Amino acid sequence: MGFGKLEELETDEEKKLLASMVESMLKNRGVIPSLFPVSEKIEKLAHRFCSEIKSKKRYDAGDWETVKMSTLKNKDAREIGSEWLCKQAFEQLGIGNFLREQKWSDEKKSLAATHIITRAVFPSSELKTVSYIKENSAICELTGFDKEKITKDLLYGISHKLYSVKDKLENYLSRRTNELFDLEDKIILYDLTNTYFDGRMQNSKIAKFGRSKEKRNDAKIVVLAVVINREGFLKYSNIFEGNMTDCKTLETMINTLSTQTSFTTRKPIVVMDAGIATEENIGLLKSKGYDYLALLQ
Repeated sequence: MGFGKLEELETDEEKKLLASMVESMLKNRGVIPSLFPVSEKIEKLAHRFCSEIKSKKRYDAGDWETVKMSTLKNKDAREIGSEWLCKQAFEQLGIGNFLREQKWSDEKKSLAATHIITRAVFPSSELKTVSYIKENSAICELTGFDKEKITKDLLYGISHKLYSVKDKLENYLSRRTNELFDLEDKIILYDLTNTYFDGRMQNSKIAKFGRSKEKRNDAKIVVLAVVINREGFLKYSNIFEGNMTDCKTLETMINTLSTQTSFTTRKPIVVMDAGIATEENIGLLKSKGYDYLALLQ
């Protein structure tokens, strides 16, 4: 703690003596060692500061032991820095409160937080995520979920449950980020990508052979459409059939956009690439009252 200017004391030696006395009193449970022949003024100050430190719990007055640092060995060391940062973001966004409103149990919320934060820190498959949680991360100490219970099937299950509230969650996060950062969605960016599957995906209704951005014409793909605002916050996403052309996805996005953004007096400008800016889509945007900007390649 800071002692302030200590105008009661005239010399630096007296101030150093006071600091040494307070430290010794804390280590000796408030008793002034006999090696401190001090004035009544310094003694009163020492008692005052010592009491203040203890009342504010700024000092651990327990037993102390000397440890030789070179002999220390780590066991079960885990990472916590990135996890802690993501947990703060998770709480600031109020995702836990949103899931509570959806009637999720505390255990489900804790598992969802564990999965979301871990995937943000270590984006990988469910199988590798389990290994990371059990061997490297302290995320379960932060979320309170028992790491011994975590399996890849449990993570698959909570992912499906999160996807069941995807539209509500996206809508909530879209508005929540705008509230947190005082944003208006004056400009939105719309783009697409696709990803392929290694398996045959025989039972999938949307995985189709199409134009793969990764040149994997031997694998079925799905198309991912994403809308973000100028600051990079997600407004809307959707997964389309792998053989759908880019220009055919815009109408679905436009019909959903009004509930996902927070524009007030005028609708946002839609920024898209030339492959989406067909005459039909431009006509659609104009009919809905949107201005647009097409990026020519």
